[in-house]
Amino acid sequence: MNRVTSTEYDGPVGPVLLTFVDDALVRLDVAHDGLEQARADITHRLGVLPEPDPAVGADVVAQLDDYFDGRLRTFDVALDWRFVHGFTRAALEATLEIPYGEVASYGEVAIMAGSPRAARAVGTACATSPFSLVVPVHRVVRADGSIGEYGGHPEVKHYLLSLENRAVAAEALREPA
Repeated sequence: MNRVTSTEYDGPVGPVLLTFVDDALVRLDVAHDGLEQARADITHRLGVLPEPDPAVGADVVAQLDDYFDGRLRTFDVALDWRFVHGFTRAALEATLEIPYGEVASYGEVAIMAGSPRAARAVGTACATSPFSLVVPVHRVVRADGSIGEYGGHPEVKHYLLSLENRAVAAEALREPA
């Protein structure tokens, strides 16, 4: 049996539960309904209660700190894709190509994922991503530029997009002309 561990992170978007199978991130939950609910959900999905082990997630926690401080543009995290299949995986992998501080529409991501007519399926993929934050589904917006619901928490999506925009603007100010 693989080792299943978890660690908690107190982030500016709320409490986060990071769950790992061996050393790969299998789920990152921004726990809007509380850490206990997130823990119960992952226990149900995996069939085992994750063992608390902050050491396993220490590198990801450090990357989250750097991201929220505006210093990290891309996460370097081994992902366990066991909960993601088919087009959903293709759509989530396509979001990894959206540059930091930029956005793409659901339709543009559908094209990037190889299914130009699947914009609605991209929305579903983003809404059900097990890798919130590290796979940047917050960078996917509606065709009219509005940000959408982001799992019922549009304020979180707005926060993440604003954070990235501020970091890009601050970097541009530091660059020599």
